[in-house]
Amino acid sequence: MSQEQFSPDSVERANGMPMLGLGTWENEDPEQCVESVRSALETGYRHVDTAQAYGNEESVGEGIAQADVPREEIFLATKVWTSNLNYDDVIHSTTESLDKLGVESVDLLYTHWPAEEYDPEDTLAAFAELKSQGKIDRIGVSNFEPEHLDKAREVLDEPIFANQVECHPLLPQQELREYCDDHDIELVAYSPLARGKVFEIDELSEIADKHDASEAQVSLAWLRAKGVTVIPKATSDDHIEDNWASLGVDLDDEDIETIDDIDERERQVDPDFAPW
Repeated sequence: MSQEQFSPDSVERANGMPMLGLGTWENEDPEQCVESVRSALETGYRHVDTAQAYGNEESVGEGIAQADVPREEIFLATKVWTSNLNYDDVIHSTTESLDKLGVESVDLLYTHWPAEEYDPEDTLAAFAELKSQGKIDRIGVSNFEPEHLDKAREVLDEPIFANQVECHPLLPQQELREYCDDHDIELVAYSPLARGKVFEIDELSEIADKHDASEAQVSLAWLRAKGVTVIPKATSDDHIEDNWASLGVDLDDEDIETIDDIDERERQVDPDFAPW
């Protein structure tokens, strides 16, 4: 499958967020990060995800600047770290993030975790203020459970656009997916390849053989079939292109049911401060 088969329009929702993006967690080598962002954008990606905690916002911004893609065509998201979640620090740190990224605004700003300095009223009031200033276009949250989403929706006049969580065949997040569907919140999957575990799942390997695809492509196609946006990390051109080619994998009902029936459950990201 060649990348020329697909256009950025093939994964863009009506709300403007492409369903396939480039994740940059642990993409810490500056030169490699710049190159992977540039390469992904020139491959066709139009969604790039970063965070203050990743320490690579400057490199992500440089990759965007080097790519032969206009800024207005790129959906750019970053996240505010837990130590910056009081009102003043949200405002200040986000301004710093914009400077590092070399942009006037981001398309989506997330609260990275409901932890440490997070206070729904205080934190989210700052997000609303940033939106009113035109520095962010959409408000997002990350690693929120339904009870956290309930409270956030209660205190915010602005809509919550997205909840970014770990999601893959070993952690399908059915309850959260249903909650987000019910409340018009996009679910965005980080670690959609279960940090490489998808290559060890027999069911995915069998489906991959059937479609002449990789297990990674099958996992991404399954999530897309569930209406979930995916942001797999990739640094090499081969992985960037392999993930992009997942757009050509169309799973049938039997494939989807087989993946749905996988019994194994394994969360990959589980820090001490996690809310679950």
